[in-house]
Amino acid sequence: FPAGEQEALTRLEEFLHKRIYEYAEHRNHMDLDGTSSLSPYLRFGMLGLRQAVSAARQAQVKARGEVSKRSAEVWLNELIWREFYIQILYHFPYVAKTAFNKSLANISWRNNMSEFEAWKRGETGVPVVDAAMRQIKEIGWMHNRARMIVASYLVKDLLIDWRWGEAWFMENLLDGDIAANNGGWQWTAGTGTDAAPYFRIFNPVLQSAKFDSNGDYIRKWIPELRGVDAKHIHAPWDFDLRIPGYPEHPIVERDKERTLQAYKSSKEDSKA
Repeated sequence: FPAGEQEALTRLEEFLHKRIYEYAEHRNHMDLDGTSSLSPYLRFGMLGLRQAVSAARQAQVKARGEVSKRSAEVWLNELIWREFYIQILYHFPYVAKTAFNKSLANISWRNNMSEFEAWKRGETGVPVVDAAMRQIKEIGWMHNRARMIVASYLVKDLLIDWRWGEAWFMENLLDGDIAANNGGWQWTAGTGTDAAPYFRIFNPVLQSAKFDSNGDYIRKWIPELRGVDAKHIHAPWDFDLRIPGYPEHPIVERDKERTLQAYKSSKEDSKA
């Protein structure tokens, strides 16, 4: 991500040329260059939010067909989400320190430090999670779908406080913005304003197979898995694969009931 306004404008122009009209279809696929990659430039004001909104509206006008027009609208909606989280932080500043939904402010987190360190290093044994965590360390940026996957894994599978992950992202993301970062983490954790229901728990293997079907994203960031084929790469432990230098099994077995009970207890305690 070279710095500067000119780089931002060049990237915007390239995005508007074609990718914006495929954005709705491609934006969730981690193996494709389907996003605008403009977030660091918006974060530091090298590209103004109004410039981006104006570009999105012009793209809607120029779109050839409803599918392309809808795709430009989807990108505009993402810009609106960014603004929404800025407004939330301004009007409800307590979200910077605790859950927006106060009934979920006292979840009994496990907060296992060794598991947290494995998550940070990209050594959980879940390929899509590890690929994303290595990406952020390597280039200071992570695909948005990957952000949701790793956040869900930390909070819902490891039952580690979302604020730990939020802080790690702020330390490592070039586009780290307190409002957008906080909003994204609270959305995934189920504690925020328009949050996903707390009982919605991503299955990282299914997410990986759906949004990186051939495993190209995983292979790019995890050299140890570059020789593994598409059938086995999303969950190598299911096929008893032993890969030198890579964990044989995920660091935890998925336990949805444990997570649901922790959230339920917090809601019940808030009513007491």
